[in-house]
Amino acid sequence: MAGNTFGEVFKITTFGESHGQAVGVIVDGVTPGVELTEAYIQKQMDRRKPGQSSVTTPRKEYDVISIKSGMFEGKTTGTPLFIMLENKDMRPEAYSDIQNAFRPGHADYTYLQKYGIRDHRGSGRASGRETAGRVAAGAVARKLLEHRGVQVVAYTKELGGIRCETYNEEVIEQNAVRACDPDAAVRMIERVEQLAAAGDSCGGIVECRIRGVKAGLGEPVFDKLDAELAKAMLSIGAVKGIEFGAGFAAAGMLGSEHNDEMNASGFVSNNAGGILGGISTGNEIVFRIVVKPTSSISVPQQTMNIHGEEQQIITEGRHDPSICPRIIPVVEAMACLVLEDHYKRQAAMLG
Repeated sequence: MAGNTFGEVFKITTFGESHGQAVGVIVDGVTPGVELTEAYIQKQMDRRKPGQSSVTTPRKEYDVISIKSGMFEGKTTGTPLFIMLENKDMRPEAYSDIQNAFRPGHADYTYLQKYGIRDHRGSGRASGRETAGRVAAGAVARKLLEHRGVQVVAYTKELGGIRCETYNEEVIEQNAVRACDPDAAVRMIERVEQLAAAGDSCGGIVECRIRGVKAGLGEPVFDKLDAELAKAMLSIGAVKGIEFGAGFAAAGMLGSEHNDEMNASGFVSNNAGGILGGISTGNEIVFRIVVKPTSSISVPQQTMNIHGEEQQIITEGRHDPSICPRIIPVVEAMACLVLEDHYKRQAAMLG
């Protein structure tokens, strides 16, 4: 199975399945001599773990990480970090009734077509559980970026058709949906709880802001900074689209409106989202992703089984009625991984 490794110089390889014994990640290219603790990584893991509130899955995984290599006396050695999380609250029997049926919206059908075999227990490798390793690795990258003065903040911009009208960074971690608008957050939570009670789910939009990246980071052709961020975001299972700066609104703008004019202080606007020609401008890097509704719902749906027979299906088990709240730390992690990789590539280029 190819495609389990991400990055060029600062690179990660994730492993594990949703209902297997463990999930985790190997992180290579880590700067040696950096103070790092399991508690620092655990803080990010706690933001991603299930069972946090009424708008997340009730599955109880405490996601306690264990660093098995790459550390000595509280500092990174520069050798690969091996980080593992044991799965504790597995209930594979919840999927026994649908092991031969393809769940709408899932990768059941495509996995079977590609490999000739699939792990039906919570989607196996295609599960959102795989992102636990990404978040652990992203925490390592975040630690390195702190020394560079870089900050990465993501939050729910829209959920279930309800959109944030204000931006207050301080409230993001104070509400269950991680919205930047406290008033909108209340309505979002009510909406998600209603859908959960009805056995349905909803999607949303997550926005990410990156501060502290000076002008000049990135590559101008195939490895553009925005292209690499886009790949990172679209590699997250629930993400179906991305835009930078003005994004798709640029289609309705004139060049005279979209161009970011400059004065002696820098850029007057930021329709480019902090990246021009694949290279950072020094402005805040801003992008938004589209998060699809959770595919696992208990509403009856039409499908087909492995024998080609039509049937009705209801997906039981424990699932998030919306993926947005728990995808926030995953988005931040992937952004951190891209940035640290590009910083290391830049350093290698400059010698």
